[in-house]
Amino acid sequence: MMNMSRLLKSLCTLVVLTFIILAIYTIWDNRRFIVVEEEIVIDHLPEQLKGFRILQISDLHEKAFGENQSELIPTINAIDYDAIVFTGDVLDSVESVNYEPFYSLIDGIRNKENAWFVPGNTDPDSYVVGQDVKKSAFITEMEARGVELLESVDKVLVGDATVYFANFELSIIRDPKYLGRTNGIVQPDYALSEVYLNYQEKLWDEMKELDSIQPTDLVIALNHYPIPDVRMDSIKESPGMGWGDYDLIMAGHYHGGQIRLPILGALFVPEPWYEPNSFFPPSDRVMGLWDYEGTKQYVSAGLGSSDAISFFNFRFLNSPEINVLKLR
Repeated sequence: MMNMSRLLKSLCTLVVLTFIILAIYTIWDNRRFIVVEEEIVIDHLPEQLKGFRILQISDLHEKAFGENQSELIPTINAIDYDAIVFTGDVLDSVESVNYEPFYSLIDGIRNKENAWFVPGNTDPDSYVVGQDVKKSAFITEMEARGVELLESVDKVLVGDATVYFANFELSIIRDPKYLGRTNGIVQPDYALSEVYLNYQEKLWDEMKELDSIQPTDLVIALNHYPIPDVRMDSIKESPGMGWGDYDLIMAGHYHGGQIRLPILGALFVPEPWYEPNSFFPPSDRVMGLWDYEGTKQYVSAGLGSSDAISFFNFRFLNSPEINVLKLR
């Protein structure tokens, strides 16, 4: 009986110590970040674009790494890159006005020659829509700091080759009647207003530049939401929509699962396309690089955490990250 009592006491002590160690590690791990580098193999990549580097920052969620991002900024400025992209959820909610963690970050970044942002589901509206369409104060201040809202398509010229950066959600529209009617993403309240749809149609016309790309050109689509296989299939089958000739899609949103368990991997991702729910999603569709039917997609686990599951608003066994993608 004494031996059993001692065994139970030892087990309880071990459980408590394990919990304390994991808690300390998790607090430390949530306060640091890592730089994840990935080589992206592109078939027939022109010589001029070999080694082209893209820095991806995603899902900041108002998090600060040191005062005024003093820990994050020097690391970013030490990285050699040709373009920098922010794939959404830099704020915690659409109502938040705590812009400072994001603004401090982009204020401190030196290389913003080619810098774009696509909004996420927790970011403020990008526009104010009345009798006309204007960019919101959040976007206006961001652009004044050197990061552009990727409304349609933009490009980087490298010799006689071009890297196009395209807004994914707009690029899949083939018939303007389908503007504002995309399934599976959060839409602003004004998404179906006539004024906004007219504005979107003008941006959609700009996307036609991709119809005349050359063999030496690349198309990289930016989106906050990853495109799961089932959504990709749906887009290809939907009237009024179509799949582009993307060399790469870059996204965020999943946080790498945010809570990751040993062996099992990600506990949950916020993905309405998975049925019956998004618990224990496919392990190879949560973060990093994957390929489906010839389309490469890279999903950053990002820097912050969200309250998609309210009592799990932290990362577990899942270090915050920024990403450097090198084309070869």
